[in-house]
Amino acid sequence: MENGVWGYQESSGYQTGTDLTGYRVEASDGHIGKVDEHSQEAGAGYLIVDTGPWIFGKQVMLPVGTITRIDTPNRTVHVGRTKDEIKGSPEFDRTTHMGDVEYQQLVGGYYGMWPI
Repeated sequence: MENGVWGYQESSGYQTGTDLTGYRVEASDGHIGKVDEHSQEAGAGYLIVDTGPWIFGKQVMLPVGTITRIDTPNRTVHVGRTKDEIKGSPEFDRTTHMGDVEYQQLVGGYYGMWPI
């Protein structure tokens, strides 16, 4: 299942076909929002996370490789990044960044900088 930051870690507990939309998202140091959209595309999986008021309603793209654990009964996704790392990620704009290969490369490079 591994494919860099865009593939699920074997240890995450992800089950093929599970839609993570609506799940709570927990950074390594606390709650950051909920999954607004989940792409299950092989080798290009991501979450669009609505951070709500935490960082002024910003949405962020998180590659699924940042997921460390999925708690299906509690509908929670745990990611191996801090709130500050997520807050500092490249800004996501749905109107210009969906399907944009250059943006995905930028995000992949940003999140690939830290080991999980």
